[in-house]
Amino acid sequence: MNSVILQIASKYIRAILLIFAVLALLRGHNQPGGGFIGGLLAGLSVVYTSLAFSATNIEQKLKIKPAHYIGIGLFIALISVLPGLWAVGTLFQGVWTTIPLPFGSVLKIGTPLLFDIGVFFTVIGVTLQFFFTLSNKE
Repeated sequence: MNSVILQIASKYIRAILLIFAVLALLRGHNQPGGGFIGGLLAGLSVVYTSLAFSATNIEQKLKIKPAHYIGIGLFIALISVLPGLWAVGTLFQGVWTTIPLPFGSVLKIGTPLLFDIGVFFTVIGVTLQFFFTLSNKE
């Protein structure tokens, strides 16, 4: 599509979708959001850009191919279940750690966030693979 308005708008919409994707990823697990919704938003940001410019052009410009996103995401999700096995003896058991922050506060990080990050990358890869496969059928 050669719409100049769509091409200019896609740059801003892509940035907004990526911000919402990260917010959904970080907000998730115990609240609505998480890796799946965040991954869909991030994947849709690339899909929207592909509609504005060209799917084959954007697919060639991707530094990481969709299949690699899927592999990275599955690997991260697999790694996230191992700390529960080592610490408690049960797969998928959440393990939490604290990181001290300035001014006396602490940040609690756990394996559910790591699992959500794995789902995030997997969904990005599946969304992009699905879209590029359908767009190449033309």
